[in-house]
Order: sequence, then structure tokens, then C-alpha cells
Amino acid sequence: MSFSPAIQRLILILAVSGFASTFAGRSLEPLVGVIARDLSSDPRTVALLATAFALPYAFIQPILGPVGDAIGKERIFPICLGMLAAAMALCAVAPSTEVLFALRILAGMAAGGVIPMSLGLVGDRVDMGSRQVAISRFLAAVILGQLAGSSVAGFLAEWVGWRGVFILAAGLTAAAAVGALFGFEKPARPPGRLSVAEALARYRRVITNRRARFLYAFVFIDGIAFFGLFPYIAPALEIRGEGGPFEAGLVLAGFAVGGLVYSALVTWLLRALGLGRMFAFGGLIGGGALFGMALQPGWILDLALMVALGLSFYMLHNSYQTQVTEVVPDARASAVALHAFSFFVGQALGVALFGAAIGTLGWGSTLAMAGAAIVALGLVSAWILVGQSHGRAR
Repeated sequence: MSFSPAIQRLILILAVSGFASTFAGRSLEPLVGVIARDLSSDPRTVALLATAFALPYAFIQPILGPVGDAIGKERIFPICLGMLAAAMALCAVAPSTEVLFALRILAGMAAGGVIPMSLGLVGDRVDMGSRQVAISRFLAAVILGQLAGSSVAGFLAEWVGWRGVFILAAGLTAAAAVGALFGFEKPARPPGRLSVAEALARYRRVITNRRARFLYAFVFIDGIAFFGLFPYIAPALEIRGEGGPFEAGLVLAGFAVGGLVYSALVTWLLRALGLGRMFAFGGLIGGGALFGMALQPGWILDLALMVALGLSFYMLHNSYQTQVTEVVPDARASAVALHAFSFFVGQALGVALFGAAIGTLGWGSTLAMAGAAIVALGLVSAWILVGQSHGRAR
């Protein structure tokens, strides 16, 4: 599928920005040990820097959504990138863990305006028939940012140190900010006035939209069922004597590889399956992957199953993202912001639920339950979002 030069430029700017912001967020993960040693801190404390980024990212969404709708997403987007670049540059010279925590909170808040605003901008500029393909191309860059942050950052730290990695993240984000500042077409309307009453009215329209409520519920479950597992993969491999951080990193990377496979196949998948069967097959593939991992087949097969799980996730999640951009077009940023909020809260809750379930029910039963939930999620999504909609249309 081809796009006009203006849309191609938009996707390129958003892709670079999505890569940079995701790299800034995920680059901490392989650096926990070296930061802890350098700042004389407990590694478990330093690991919480990931939470210090993720929670502000989620909880800033209800604020940034109305700001984007009122002032203009094109205007807010480069400001968020610039703030993220400044925060990452300051992280690189942080003298203590306490200062680093404060700066990671600022970075998370700024990053919260990048990917959700990107989805809103694609919704504004790309017609619905081509939107899922456009978003999938943007997501490919985000996935590459996840891979680079989780793996490449660790290799780079051997040469430039953790501070050098943060400087690199700041430079990438600053370059993206410049591109967004000068690369977007001039907004069609002047900036509006930010009003709490108007913001609440937009959220009221979004929340009272039946389709939006289902999408928020589905993406909340999506966050729990797919991402609650991730922190427990490395300990599970170690307990089974199948490897350490290297093997766990490869298994986790399989999820991102599955996302890249989806990005390469999305045009064909939509043409061959349609949206309804995309949901159904996505759920079945994801459920099958978790059922397979519940059998503890060894880390190499776990890697292959994680590729399938990543493909499944993006078949479902990218479809939800595309649908949410159209539920309330005149409050698109607010609608997408609530979507991101629901997803990240689901992720945070999922980690706790998986930990409790593995401790009481065991690895196999927990993954089997999560697999059943993903199968049900795909089938119910197909019925509610496609089947019932077609029924009403007839």
C-alpha cells in the first residue's frame, strides 16, 4: 500500500520520534547493574527507575489528551520530545539515585506525549481504510526502539558507560524534536483555549461511546494477559537450569520479532482475514503460544513461541489502536490518551497478578489461564467490534 508524499513524511517523522522515545524508556533495563554499582545503590532500587518512567507515562495521559485536542497535537508533540531530550541529558549527569528518580519521572511524563499523540496524528491525516497499515509502519519503528533499548544499550554501555547511553538517547530525541518542529505541515486551525469544562465534555463524549468503552476494556485485559509474564521469564529459566540473562534476553526479544513480522504482513493479513478474523486468529495464536510455554519446552522453543505471542499481540493491539482513533474524531487525542492509560494500568496490574498466580498455582496453570484469556479476548473482540457492528449496519 502506497501513501502520498505528505503522509510518508508524517509517518517518517513519527517513526523516528517513536523509536527515540521508546529507546529512551527501555534503555535503562540492561543498565540496572552498572548504575547501581556506579551510584552505590541497591540493584532492586535502581530497577524501580523503570516504574518511575512507566507510571507517570500512564497517569499523564488524561491531561495530555485534552491539551492535544485544544491546542493541537502538532504543537504539543515537539514540546514533549524536547522535554524528553532535556530530561535524558540531565539523567546522564545525575549525581545520585534520588536525582535520577526525579528525572526519570519527568522523562516518563514527557514521553507520554509521543506515541499517543502519534496515533492521534495518524488518525487526523490518514483515512480509515489505510490507517491500520500506516499505524503498523509507525509501530515497526517503536518495536525497533524496544529492541535497541533492551539489547543494544547494554552493548554500548561497555564502551561509553551508562551516562553515554543516556546522552545518545538525548541526542536521538533532540533530533526527533527538530524534525517534528520543522517537518509537520502547518496546523489548519489556530491554537484553541484550554478549558477544564471543555476537556471534561470531551471525556464525557468518549466515555459514553459504547465502542470506546469496549476498546478500553479489551486493551486493559490485553495489557494484563500479554505483559504480566515478562518479568518472570528470566527467573523461570534459571530455576529450570536453562540459562541466565542472555537466554532470557533472546526469549524476550522474540516478542519484538513477532511484532516486526506483523508489520511486514499486515497488508496481507487485512486482505486475507479481514478485521473480524484478525481478532479471532490473533487470540488463537496468542493462546496457543502461552499454552505451549506452559509446558516448559526449553528456552529455544520458548523463543519461537514468543515470536508467535508477539505476532498475536500486534494483531490484536494494532487493531484496537486503529479503532480507537475513530470512536470520537473531534476528541481524538482524548480518546487515544484514555486508551494508553488503560493499557499501561493493565500492564502494571498484570505483573502483580502473574506474580501472585505463579506463587499459588504454579507456572503451567498461570500461563494456561492467561492463554485462555487471550483466546477469549480475540473471539469476544471479533464478536463485539465486528460482528455486532455489521449486524446493526444491516
